[in-house]
Amino acid sequence: MKKESLNTDQLVSLLLSRDEKGFNYLYDNYSPAFYGVIFRIVKYEEEANEVLQDTFVKIWNSITSFDQNKGTLYTWMLNIARNSAIDRLKSKSFQNDLQNQSIPDFVDDNKSLSTEQKHEFQEVEKLVNTLRSDYSILINKAYFGGFTQEEIAEQLGIPLGTVKTRTRAALLELKTVLRDFQFVILFFLLK
Repeated sequence: MKKESLNTDQLVSLLLSRDEKGFNYLYDNYSPAFYGVIFRIVKYEEEANEVLQDTFVKIWNSITSFDQNKGTLYTWMLNIARNSAIDRLKSKSFQNDLQNQSIPDFVDDNKSLSTEQKHEFQEVEKLVNTLRSDYSILINKAYFGGFTQEEIAEQLGIPLGTVKTRTRAALLELKTVLRDFQFVILFFLLK
């Protein structure tokens, strides 16, 4: 059975009308990508699963605030996932759980990504690393390291405004790289 494909406008329309089909499509098609980003930040399977659930609830509840003039739906949702993971990481309950973690649990944090998810994540990382070095550093720290823009500015010793400007430029360049990558894949599939 072939999966149904929805474009962004159709998905947003379904979500705005509170159609369960939209939520199911959203979860089926985006959960691996969001989970990968979340897991890289919180590093624990149980926490990552909880943050993933929170992310989908936030997307569902705040879809009316999505503005396609400010960016893509995917980027908007990815930011919700990333920010939710960072919030969890900084929460007192997470910090307390971390202090109470047993040594074996604390050391073993490579256990939850499937082989397919690891492969997809590695492909995205490879594409990010094709960007100019000042761009790839920002994307790696923000999206794979879970750092806020303020923390990145402090770590790199550059103004916050510069971090914001470069991050936006990096995301635009990454969008182009992803589009080119998808075109190459499609070309080889059709060959």
